This record gives sequence, C-alpha cells and structure tokens, in this order.
Amino acid sequence: MKRFGTVFLVGAGPGDPKLLTVRAHELISRAEVLAHDELVPEAILSIAPRRAERIRVGRRAKTRRELGCRARGVRHHEARIHPRVIERARAGRDVVRLKGGDPMIFGRGGEEIAELRAAGIPFEVIPGITAALGAAASLAFPLTHRDVAHSVTLRTGHRASSEPAKETLVFYMGLSELEPIAASLVAEGHARTTPALVVASATRPEQKHVLGTLAEIAARTREADLESPALFFVGEAVASAAASPARILRLVKFA
Repeated sequence: MKRFGTVFLVGAGPGDPKLLTVRAHELISRAEVLAHDELVPEAILSIAPRRAERIRVGRRAKTRRELGCRARGVRHHEARIHPRVIERARAGRDVVRLKGGDPMIFGRGGEEIAELRAAGIPFEVIPGITAALGAAASLAFPLTHRDVAHSVTLRTGHRASSEPAKETLVFYMGLSELEPIAASLVAEGHARTTPALVVASATRPEQKHVLGTLAEIAARTREADLESPALFFVGEAVASAAASPARILRLVKFA
C-alpha cells in the first residue's frame, strides 16, 4: 500500500523569525514542499532549503480602495486547503503548510484539518505565537491583569456568515471551580449539551483529557481524577476534538 506524506500545519508566529518554535524551525529548515500564506515574511521562508518546492496558497486581504468603493468586504484566504497540498501528500511527499500566527486561531486550521481527514492524509499541528500575543509583548502591555483585565476576547473582523458571533471559551486554572463555572454558564443561557473539554498537562507526555457536555463535565473530570495544571474549554468547536481523541493538543502525527 502506498504511503501518503504528512501535512504539517505550522504556525509561523507574528513575523519575527526568532519567535518561531523549535519544532516549526526544524520542519521549515528541512521542508520538501513549503505551502505558505502570503503574509509569511521572506525572513521565515528563507529558512527552507533552496531545493524545496514553494506553493503560494493564501491571498493577501485587499483593502476597500483596492476592491473599489462599492465593496462591502475584503477578500481573504481560501477556507479549503490548496489542491496541490493534497496532491503532494498523496504522492508520498511531506508538506509544510505554513500559516501566519497560529493555525488554530483565525488560521482556518479547522477547515484544512477536516479536508485532510476526509482524504485520509496524516497531519500534525504545530502551534505558533498568535499576533495578539506578539503585539502585546512588543509593546509591553498585559492582555490579562489581576486588577484591570480578567479575560481576553479574540475576534475576527471577517465572518463566515452574517450570523451572530460564536465563541470558544477557555478558562485557565479553573479545575477546582469546574462545577460552579459550568453551572454559571448554563444559568447565563448556554445549553446543557454544549460541548466541554478539560485538558490537564497540555502537550506534555502525561497529558490527559476529558470530553463531555456542560451538564456532565464536572462529574466526568472527578471520575478521571485529573490534576492541575488544566484548561477548561467550552463551545461547539470543542466537539471536533472527538474526531481524534488520542491527539488533542498533542504534537504527534495523526494516524
């Protein structure tokens, strides 16, 4: 049986090559095929070997002036993965799919993963520093602060439709307060069936997770005897974690 190549969804970070993760630098530096968004700077692309095949897959967003005064919005990157990425992987070649920031934060990583799964192509997700973190660090202001900022909201200026915004909630250091947090969310109007996920020791070898709904997540987490540090995720996007429970937030190959 012919072996497919692996597609690596790699976060390039906010633009400074020194802010690449070690894993991202490693993959870029030995890439056979480099499929990249236009927003990834040449300073990062130049890390790839000269012999690497480059595929430009994204389109830089156009301004209203470029589109004309009647334009109601701007063009942005394609939602689906580029056909040549699929072709190269099916031919047995590994592909580094390089995305600005983090693939899973407004990087359309979810859509591309769905297509890779449908094609039966193995993949790995390598997170990157998202632009909001890079910008805040460069100007030395905190996104969270015990006195003035208890939460952060990341929203896109472009929507897939005109529907109201749908969010993924993430609670840090909330393991001991899991039950009251879940009850509070239900009281605020979230359905008891809303997908919920608790991940302990994320990305480490000892990582464990529990997937359920708001109504049952606290009890399931107690049964699993998870320990801190842990993250609590809530939202419809969390449901896709069930498609590959062995690799939630882990930097391992999908098989």
